[in-house]
Amino acid sequence: MASAAEQLAANMNMGSFAKATELHKRLLFTLLALLVYRLGTYIPIPGINSQAFLQFFQDPDGQRGVLDMFNMFSGGAVERMAVFALNVMPYISASIIVQLMGSVYPPWEKLKKEGGESGRKQLNQYTRYLTVALALAQSFGIAVGLNAQPGLVDEPGLFFIVTTVVSLTGGTMFLMWLGEQVTARGVGNGISLIIFAGIVALLPGTIARLLGLAQQGQMSAFVLLFIAVLAVATVVFIVFMERAQRRLLIQYPKRQEGNRMAGGERSFLPLKVNTAGVIPPIFASSLLLLPTTVAQMTATADLPGWMSWLPFVTGQLSHGQPVFMVLYAALIIFFCFFYTSITFNPEDTAENLRKYGGFLPGIRPGKRTAEYLDYVLTRLTVIGAAYITAVCLLPEILVSQMGNSLYFGGTSILIVVSVTMDTVAQIQSQLLAHQYEGLIKKAKLRGRGGRGAPAPVRR
Repeated sequence: MASAAEQLAANMNMGSFAKATELHKRLLFTLLALLVYRLGTYIPIPGINSQAFLQFFQDPDGQRGVLDMFNMFSGGAVERMAVFALNVMPYISASIIVQLMGSVYPPWEKLKKEGGESGRKQLNQYTRYLTVALALAQSFGIAVGLNAQPGLVDEPGLFFIVTTVVSLTGGTMFLMWLGEQVTARGVGNGISLIIFAGIVALLPGTIARLLGLAQQGQMSAFVLLFIAVLAVATVVFIVFMERAQRRLLIQYPKRQEGNRMAGGERSFLPLKVNTAGVIPPIFASSLLLLPTTVAQMTATADLPGWMSWLPFVTGQLSHGQPVFMVLYAALIIFFCFFYTSITFNPEDTAENLRKYGGFLPGIRPGKRTAEYLDYVLTRLTVIGAAYITAVCLLPEILVSQMGNSLYFGGTSILIVVSVTMDTVAQIQSQLLAHQYEGLIKKAKLRGRGGRGAPAPVRR
């Protein structure tokens, strides 16, 4: 027999969606916030020569692999050097640092585990402060690099550096605030949706560029078909892996309640193959962007002799280069295990099962259950890390063979598909909640109209 939730889900249709007015408001707010974000990607920073910078950015002889990745996440704001060029990458880098410190720094670890809601708010405040510091450092490096390039700035000097730092840092802080507002008042995770919107905005241009290459004869029809089939297969594979899970049987013992036996139910503990979600490639990309962006902006400037190695290192950190792929894969695997360890604690789960009388058949409650959960989760994380690494690195290998014409790669598809699935799931949960509230109201009205209604008075 289907559960109540399954019956509600089966009854969801356009009629139920039309009645969910609260969901309409949340969707409208989300769309307006993303529209504001897209408008900001077309506002250039003061003092920049937009046409000269666009020519510099599109120089076929330039090594701009890291800038291309930054441009993808920012929805084309980098090639226009807009106020949102930094996007939310400083915030993501700050989140990485705060989460790492929350695992190794005792005061922050205590805040995370015992602080409750107030502790979480305090850590979020630390993340905001660190975001400001990282955005200032990153925007200052970009400003100095732009100022050193002849022809890119109308009036180079200290005033341009200051205005650039203020504009880029302010843009990042505004996007951080906008993402938090979407999370609280909209649908889905605001930061993820901002990155999602930036990637999707570049998708039509990427498709048009591939079709143009095929029309000009620079790419054969077979290669174009191969790319299309590979993209579809990647999407199907991502959906399959994101929904894959290991379900552990949970048994609850029977107990005597008066003259009858109660309990003895069975349930399942679902463990996703990819517990970390889309976080590892985003974190890995962010950490690669943070040190290399400034290095790449300054690699073409006049460098002293002892820094002659900088252009070579910057070139090796471009897309398709072996060093970049090795570092990218290592960071993805690390963050898969790290983020899984943060989001799922086997000891806490085992303790909760023991507290409510549940147990895994054949496994002793307590420590042995925690060890078994850790054993299963570790092996699932190995599979999940291999899956994410393969999805993100396969297009990198193709980029090394085909150049930047195939820049919309596995990381982009993974983020788009994962964020789409998460947002759709939240919309469905909102609809289920709305239907459930409607059923409760109907039940109350029936109760009042039945035995709860007052009897008529006869005279």
